[in-house]
Amino acid sequence: MRRQLIASVLTVCALIAAATPASAYLHLSVTAFGGVKTIKWARSPVSWYSSNTSAPGVSAAQFQTAANAAFGTWEAVPSAQVSFQFAGFTGATPSNDGDGLSVLGFENHSDLDRTLAATGFTIDIISGAIVESDIFFNTAFEWSTSGAANAFDLQSVATHEIGHFIGLGHSLLGETELQANGSRRVLAAASVMFPIAFGRGVTADRELQPDDIAGVSSLYPAGNFEQTTGSIQGRVRLGGRGVFGAHVEAFNLRTGELVAAFALNNEGEFLVGGLAPGLYAVRVEPLDDASIDSFFDAPGIDINFRVALSDRLVAVPAGGSPASFDVTVAPK
Repeated sequence: MRRQLIASVLTVCALIAAATPASAYLHLSVTAFGGVKTIKWARSPVSWYSSNTSAPGVSAAQFQTAANAAFGTWEAVPSAQVSFQFAGFTGATPSNDGDGLSVLGFENHSDLDRTLAATGFTIDIISGAIVESDIFFNTAFEWSTSGAANAFDLQSVATHEIGHFIGLGHSLLGETELQANGSRRVLAAASVMFPIAFGRGVTADRELQPDDIAGVSSLYPAGNFEQTTGSIQGRVRLGGRGVFGAHVEAFNLRTGELVAAFALNNEGEFLVGGLAPGLYAVRVEPLDDASIDSFFDAPGIDINFRVALSDRLVAVPAGGSPASFDVTVAPK
């Protein structure tokens, strides 16, 4: 039995992800038969096709080269075991859902004036296995493979989209500024999977950051990843109740690396995994630097609280987790 799950990525990347019980990272999931299944590829390497369409300034061959480089970025993570294989050019389009081909290519969606690209899935809802995934890049926008100042960087957007392609949801590790027209401008981001894209000419998202690496490694762990990393777990509480949807950041005091997760149930429970052993500061914030539906399609997400720092530093051991603790936040 298969079901399609559509994830659209706006400029802004809007991605629909189901809320799950407490777990590290916002992995994509599907709910069926009373249970929640994390979606991921069950086979490796994953074959993908490149559409033979082009866009102004980007040929089909240039598109394939940029997409291949983006796949290679995820494949090169040493603590993750996921690989890809270019299967050839095709006349099929990303909109041909259910044709058995995972296709990346250009399409025109001028009606989607805030959508740079979108990722769609066909999923086996019994196992959660991804059967097919397609990504379109909207030719309503200008594209470049050279970092041209007047166009969006294809490889950067493809790297973000391929994160969805393998089952990752969005990260909230970023800061934005609200514009007069209601849109948000990215000031900084500490994850390729932050849902709002940098502007034209920016190639920063070609390179994965610690949060991206922890996310893919926890989904497709390689070697002794689980034995050499640790985790932080606890609850976010407000007035004696749990805070659903609180964003929890773990800051490594030695390296400065940030890895984060969400409190994903009504008890406010969180688990941030894939952490290098060491001492961490923990910060909790509301989901207010992007739209809620870029992360969750579940009701009850609470954003009416103030940013808070844990009153304790947390020592994370290799292969384990310190005792669970609470972080108390105050209402706005």
